[in-house]
Amino acid sequence: MSSSSASTALSKDNVNKKVKSQIVPLGSPQPWLVISAVIIAIILSIASISIGGIKQGILLWIGLLLGVTLFHARFGFTSAFRRFTSVGNGEAIRAHMLMLAVASTLFAIIFSFNTTLFGAKPTPNLDPVGTSLIVGSFLFGIGMQLGGGCASGTLYAVGGGRTEMFFTLIAFIIGSVIGAWHFDFWVNQMPSFKPFSLATSTGLGWLGGWVLQMIIFGVITWMTFVVEKKRKAPKMASLPTTTGWKRIFRGSWPLLTAAVVLAVLNAATLFVKGSPWGITSGFALWGSKAASALGINVEDWAYWSGPKAAALHQSVFTDGTSVMDFGLIIGAFVASTLGGLFVLKKIPAKRLAAAIIGGLLMGYGARLAFGCNIGAYFSGIASFSLHGYVWAIMAMLGTYVALYLRPLFGMSVPKSSDHFC
Repeated sequence: MSSSSASTALSKDNVNKKVKSQIVPLGSPQPWLVISAVIIAIILSIASISIGGIKQGILLWIGLLLGVTLFHARFGFTSAFRRFTSVGNGEAIRAHMLMLAVASTLFAIIFSFNTTLFGAKPTPNLDPVGTSLIVGSFLFGIGMQLGGGCASGTLYAVGGGRTEMFFTLIAFIIGSVIGAWHFDFWVNQMPSFKPFSLATSTGLGWLGGWVLQMIIFGVITWMTFVVEKKRKAPKMASLPTTTGWKRIFRGSWPLLTAAVVLAVLNAATLFVKGSPWGITSGFALWGSKAASALGINVEDWAYWSGPKAAALHQSVFTDGTSVMDFGLIIGAFVASTLGGLFVLKKIPAKRLAAAIIGGLLMGYGARLAFGCNIGAYFSGIASFSLHGYVWAIMAMLGTYVALYLRPLFGMSVPKSSDHFC
């Protein structure tokens, strides 16, 4: 062998060793939990189709795929905002911009054709900009940093076995009910502007609105690079994974890959359901049903006036958002057990308190802000709604405030980049 060939072989060997050293190994699959997850998925599929029809069955499996995707990439909104504000790392924010760009493109096409799979007219997440949005999204930003996850993060973390997130979810549901109770005051009695679309309200149309959105996403992406360079931000930590084709089912997925998949699945939700992906309206429904069962007359609340009231008397399997929430949890459960990562742990009292307070703030804030990081931020911006951008700004400000609150609950403010939502 020549000296140059030997040098090349040695170089490749060093590269391979470096790649292997960066891989955080996975545990063995948890077969009984995997089987349990599959059985639950089958039962939920049968219930969804038999009670809500084929449409709900499709939505359940879209939710399941969302859960798998979110877990495999640990695709975070909470951690993305926290990493950017605390250490200047913008990798996840750039993934958000790709996700929003792909979703906006697909949404614009669906809105242009003005029809969905089941013949309904597609409805964008277009909501007012006012006091309720500003206060609600700010509270949500604080809440998701204390609760340890956003709306989607809470669900996929529950499916992934993060113990504290079970308490966050319960508090999230309670907060959603309180927010629904106070909905009339914040939304109908406080100042606000009418909904504003970057496509239809500006007169630009879907094509012009799309161009405007792409410019905004490009500017934000450029800004993240500027901030990273100025603050010398650390890179994101590696996730437990494997190699080869097994990585699809058991390993970690690149953030940008997950961003595209999430965008496509949100567009699929719009095409099947007639409205974009949302999460927290399901929490308000579950909690309000429970409150009604306890004798509280929730039908007198403004939030449940009009067509929404019918949902209180129907099965949750007729509610597309609820069905997708169930699917998301089970999808994450499947992904976590295949990776051998589903482990319940004891949590400190301070962390439990943070989970409960964070969940309450998120639930309350989401109702005031017409949604969460999914319904308002992701689906709002993909629907070309101005309120989605306002939500993002206020949630980022809430995140900044929460950085000073997290240490009170024994929670770290990262000096390096954590990866989990």
